[in-house]
Amino acid sequence: MTIAARYPGALRRLRRPVASMGRIGDHTIFYVKALTRAPFAAIHYRRETIRLIAEISMGAGALAVFGGTVVIVGFLTLATGGTLAVQGYSSLGNIGIEALTGFLSAFINVRISAPVVAGIGLAATFGAGATAQLGAMRINEEIDALESLAIEPIAYLVGTRIVAGMIAITPLYALAVIASFIASRFTTVVLLGQSAGLYDHYFSTFLNPIDLVWSFAQAMLMALAILLIHTYFGFFASGGPSGVGIAVGNAVRTSLIAVVSVTLLVSLSVYGANGNFNLSG
Repeated sequence: MTIAARYPGALRRLRRPVASMGRIGDHTIFYVKALTRAPFAAIHYRRETIRLIAEISMGAGALAVFGGTVVIVGFLTLATGGTLAVQGYSSLGNIGIEALTGFLSAFINVRISAPVVAGIGLAATFGAGATAQLGAMRINEEIDALESLAIEPIAYLVGTRIVAGMIAITPLYALAVIASFIASRFTTVVLLGQSAGLYDHYFSTFLNPIDLVWSFAQAMLMALAILLIHTYFGFFASGGPSGVGIAVGNAVRTSLIAVVSVTLLVSLSVYGANGNFNLSG
């Protein structure tokens, strides 16, 4: 009897790290290929890129307009901004400084709330859709058909989606940040009755333009990570329709981990132990 037959459990445990390193290598190779072919896709597949920009922003088919990323992210950030205002106003009111609700809106919305919510919305809409689309093409052998037509699948299917996503994320995230600001101000001033001048004073005092720049950079990093992850799982989906569903689930879970990881790494690298604000000012 061989060692493999005698100790199958131990052999499986030994193979797990090797398989994990192999998957990491597969991800890395695919990401490098996708990034290097994105400029080629932007030049040679302009029509497909424009179509994908419209699909990312406003949706497609039965989900057009009401199911696009713009609408979903807008509703999410509106709700998050309003919740932040309610919790901030009540919590600060317990110690008599509810006037600083504008500070919370300018600080938390820009650094944490808007980037994370926008990343979750992008993963749940365009990211999941891209995985399902590519997975369906894979199991229907449409990707193999592209190769038989001398069309490079990674450039045409993945590169175009990366370019479209990076173009669409800037106006999309701008709308998300504006929606969070509007929701916080409306909730604090109109619903909770705080003076508009008092709210605007603290909001404008603590809204740092540099924080907005880093917030946009964080959103772009999140979008890139989400697009790479979802296209990878869709491109290599297998096992029929159920395999596509498994690929979508794995991609969403992985991208959500990437969203919070990017938030943590950007916060540590940009702000560190210094909050970069002076509350007494």
